[in-house]
Order: sequence, then C-alpha cells, then structure tokens
Amino acid sequence: MTHTKSAVPKPAPVPDSGKPMMALLSRLLLQPRADALSTAAAAFCEMDREKFDALVALASSNHVVIRAMELAQAALGGTQDHTRAKWIEAALSDERERIAAAVDFLGLLCAAFEESRLDVTVIKSLDHWPDLGSDIDLYTNASPESVCAMMRKCFTARLAPRSWGDRLACKWNFLIPGLPEPVEVHVRRLGQTGEQVRFASRIPERSRRVEVAGRTFRVAHRSDRIMISTLQRMYRHFYFRLCDIVDSAQLVDSGELDFNDLRGTAQSAGIWEGVATYLVIVSDYVRQFRGEPLCLPSFVFEAARFGGDLIYFGKDFLRVPIMPQSAALYRRQLTEMLRRRELHSSARLGLFPWLATAAAVGMKITGSDKGIW
Repeated sequence: MTHTKSAVPKPAPVPDSGKPMMALLSRLLLQPRADALSTAAAAFCEMDREKFDALVALASSNHVVIRAMELAQAALGGTQDHTRAKWIEAALSDERERIAAAVDFLGLLCAAFEESRLDVTVIKSLDHWPDLGSDIDLYTNASPESVCAMMRKCFTARLAPRSWGDRLACKWNFLIPGLPEPVEVHVRRLGQTGEQVRFASRIPERSRRVEVAGRTFRVAHRSDRIMISTLQRMYRHFYFRLCDIVDSAQLVDSGELDFNDLRGTAQSAGIWEGVATYLVIVSDYVRQFRGEPLCLPSFVFEAARFGGDLIYFGKDFLRVPIMPQSAALYRRQLTEMLRRRELHSSARLGLFPWLATAAAVGMKITGSDKGIW
C-alpha cells in the first residue's frame, strides 16, 4: 500500500538538555544504525557506573532495555572498554532472565484460559518484543466471575485492591506467587472508564497468532494495537514511553498497517482524531532523530489536532499536554458517543473529569492517587 506525505506540524523539540539520557536512548533506537552507534560509543565510554545505572533505569521505565543495551553492546564492539562491556552484558542478562520467566508464565496463563474455554488475547505486553513491560496485560470477553475463578484455581492468584478507575474500566489485577509482574486482565471493556465496548468486543475475533520465544500467542490486530496505545497514551496517562514511539514507528515502517482499516475502526470508536494525533506525535519525534517523518497518509495529518511540537520531557517520559489539547480530544470522544446514542458508555465517560479531579486532589493531599486512578 502506498501512502503520501503531507505538510506536517513542527517536529517535537529534542528532549530537555538536562535529560541527555533520553536523547541518547532515542538516538540509539531511532537514528540510522551507523550514525547512532558512532555517537553512542563515545557517550558510553565517558559514563561512570552511577550514570550507567541511571541510563538502565530510564530504559527500564521506557521498556527498551534489551533493544537499547544490544545496540550499546554493538557500539562498544570496536573499543577495548571491557569494564563497560561487562556492565552492559550484566544488564542484558538480568533483563533477559526476567523476560524469559515472564513469557514462560504468560504461556501457562494463555493455556489455562484456553483449557477453561475462555478467550484470551495478549495486549500491549508483547508489542515491545524483545522487551517486555512491567506487567502482563490480557483481554477477554469472558465473564469476570469465570476469570477470577480460573485464576484462583489454576494459579492461587490473589486479587489486588481495585481503584475506582479499575472498577469503571472493568480491569482486574492479579498477584501470582512466584511471578514478579502483576497480571492485568481487561474484561469486556477498554478505556479509562470502560467506555469502549463495541471496539473491545471485536479484539478476539480480529486477533492474530504470533510466535514469541518458541511459544504461540494471540495478539491484537495491528490496527487495534494502535487503538489500544492511543487510549492509553492520549486518553488516560497523557505521556508516551519511548517504547510507544519505537513500536509504533516500526509498525508503520513495516508497511503492514492498514490505515483505512485503522481510520474506520477508530471512527466507529469515536477516537479517530486521537489516533491521528498519536501517530503524528510519533512521526514528529522520529523526525528529530532520522531527519524524516514517518510515511503516513495525508488524511492522518489532516485529522490530527496537534503534533510533537507540544510534547515535552518530564519525569522520565514524553508528556502530552492535558489542557486544552487532550481535553479537547476527550470532549470529541464524548460528543461522538452522545451523537450515536451510546448513552451507557457516554455516562461512564462523563465520570472521567470527576475521577481525574479526585486523583489530583488525592495526590496533592497524600502524595498518592492510589485507590482512585
């Protein structure tokens, strides 16, 4: 499929010069390989152990440890810096061990769902491969009662305390003995308030099988991957991890993303403008390091409400402005649902400002939004 480029918004500024580590990770993962490696080699050779550990922690927060450290390893290949080579190998070894154990358990989880005749699709977690996030995310159309019963019976799982947001989103977090990562199961709904029912219900039927580390998993359709990422980044957390940029850019670069299918699916869910904005932000950020934007259809740029020029670096992530930009996307989603007379979902979505306000007040008073968000 051939896509045309159109005039795009100004690209995002390079991350805050006070946070050069994000810029280093971005160069490693987004610049052409030779350019990135030559720049990275000098930077790594100058790092002391404290700075290196801080870089690994930032890479971990952004779910890019394996990809970044493998490239760092390649960058140092032409040097005689054995000390830093050992640091990198240790970081890779620890993360590979964690991921291997988590993927093995993920295989057991999916097998238990299937043996119990409950549908299951892995969402988000395997999008970062060969990296893996800090929890395991699953989606199912099964009933909450059957999911909870199966998790207790097969894994002696304990249900973590549920926040107001978790209850609205129909999301359950399970703690399993011997598994460091929590298992987050989204049941019959997606979105911060569980407003996405129709889109969510189609995830299993649109899913595809992929092989990861010798195991086969059902994962979300490529368009649905972008939709889920958009819901998470543009309508809930209001920040991007670097893995979101890298994963989405790779998906676009692969040529396997059907933009017409994505537009149709996103329009039916009332979040097309949010999806378009998400993709343009990714494109703008990529352009900072590659010199060229992603090859997106013109209708993506036309639908986007803002671009990467408004994104800023803060607290380890790339932040999305909430007021007025993200708030406008929220209002558009609510308007679309009301126009289609999806009254139940509209009522749920209408609770979002109150939930966000309660979380902000809780954070200000107690320093935490636990139990709310």
